Formats: sequence, structure tokens, C-alpha cells
Amino acid sequence: MSQINKNAKQVLAPILSNKRVGQYHQIIISVGDIAAQCKPGNFVAISVGGDSSRMVLRRAFAISRVSISSTVGGTMELIAAPHGSGSKWLCSQIEGSEVDIVLPLGTAFGIPTSPVNALLVGGGYGSAPLFGLAEVLKARGCKVDMLLGASTSAKIYAPMEGKRSVNSLKIYTEDGTMGETGRVTEPIVDLIKTGVVDVIYSCGPMGMLSAISKLTEGTDVVHQCAVEEAMACGIGICMTCVLPVKGEDGSISMLRSCIDGPVMDGADVQWHLVGQTPQVQP
Repeated sequence: MSQINKNAKQVLAPILSNKRVGQYHQIIISVGDIAAQCKPGNFVAISVGGDSSRMVLRRAFAISRVSISSTVGGTMELIAAPHGSGSKWLCSQIEGSEVDIVLPLGTAFGIPTSPVNALLVGGGYGSAPLFGLAEVLKARGCKVDMLLGASTSAKIYAPMEGKRSVNSLKIYTEDGTMGETGRVTEPIVDLIKTGVVDVIYSCGPMGMLSAISKLTEGTDVVHQCAVEEAMACGIGICMTCVLPVKGEDGSISMLRSCIDGPVMDGADVQWHLVGQTPQVQP
């Protein structure tokens, strides 16, 4: 059975800044030397609610990017939407507050050893981890293009930052309030046909990830996706984040996305079975 990320540590980390960016919060946390072990695709599990909270399980948050400087040491950026009770608590924390974090957790995006044509596809604030990934890919000499999409402009996270991070950026909103009108997956077919994409990295809603996997089926394009299955604990205990995944022998296993993911090969995830109750073999 897969184990928790071997580099994971529990730390009490101070918040350096908490800024509102549109509908989201950009939270910078000082994490020290462990920042060097955090890779694009990894996430953290944070104890939320304070000492008197009834929220027993940790909450999982994707790492947007990490940086190491001579002045403040290792820092980590999280992008959070104040929707659930856990994320609302985190977004309410002020500069100087300390948070109990386990990091890094989960699998990371695979980085090519030689330059490739990479397409990054992000949905909503799920795009945040792709900015740090873009920096790593460009450092490897890759051509990096990005597609960002959401239902409306308010849900597109930091479009200008995305533009600075990549060679080209296109934005799609379903209501036409920013960029082109339509779904972010719509241009992918033509991009694959023209041969300008070698690998797709995606992060966002499960429906979007499933759609991209269908578009890459039968092609030579590799699809690495960071799944957004709900994680109640983030450390493999609760089993709420299991997904049906096909193994090398063709068998389908229910894997924990917090341990065996969140980054998975989109071709292996059995998207048509997601959300269904596994059948017990007699």
C-alpha cells in the first residue's frame, strides 16, 4: 500500500501575508527549509478552527508555489476560496498568526528531462498551482502555453500573472465576461491535431479533467491531471477521496487521491466510475 509523502513534516508556521485577490485569498506562509521539498502538484494539510474547534480533520490545500530567499527563507503560497468552514477559517487568519501544517503531501507533476511543448489547462482557482509549474517547465526549456477557464470572469484567478508565466495565454468564460466565450476545453482538439502539444498538465474541476482525458484518448499526448476529489483529512485516513484507477495489469483499484495523487495519469482514471459505489466481488 502506498504511504504518505516521505518528505512530509509537521510544522507550526507563521503567516507572512493574507491578501484578497478577487474572490480568493493569496496566503504566504513561512515554512523554512521544507520549502525545498515542495514540488508542483503537492499539497498541504492544515489544522483549522483553532484549539477549541470541532473540526477534527485537517483540510487540504494545493500549493500554488514556493520560493526561497535570503531575507525570509522558504515560503509557500496558497490560494484559498472562503467557501467551506475550514477555508473560511484559514482566510480569516491575519499576518503573524501561526498554522499547524503537514507538508508536502501527495504526488507531484512529472517534469520532462528534455524540452517539450506543454499545455497547461486550469479551471477556476484550480489554475493557481499551474503558475509555479510553468516556471519549472520554462526553466527546463519547455514551450509553455496556458488555457484558463471558468463560468465567469470573477472566478478566473490572476489572469495577468498567468500571462507573465507562459509563452501564450488564452482565457475562456462560459458567460463571455472575459476572453473568449465557451469552455476551456474547446480549443484542445485542434491543438492536438496540429501537433503543437506533447503533454497536457491540468488542474480544476473533475468534469474538466474528465473531458480532457477523453480528448487525449487515442493520441500520443500525455495528460497529467491534479484531481480535485474531496479530501476530508489529506493524509490517507478517512478514505473519502478514493478514485477508480486502472493499474498496469488492467485491474481497477480504488486509490486514495491524497496518497496516490493528486497528480495522476488521466488515461488511467476510470472517469465513468467516479462517484459510484465499488462492486464487491464474491
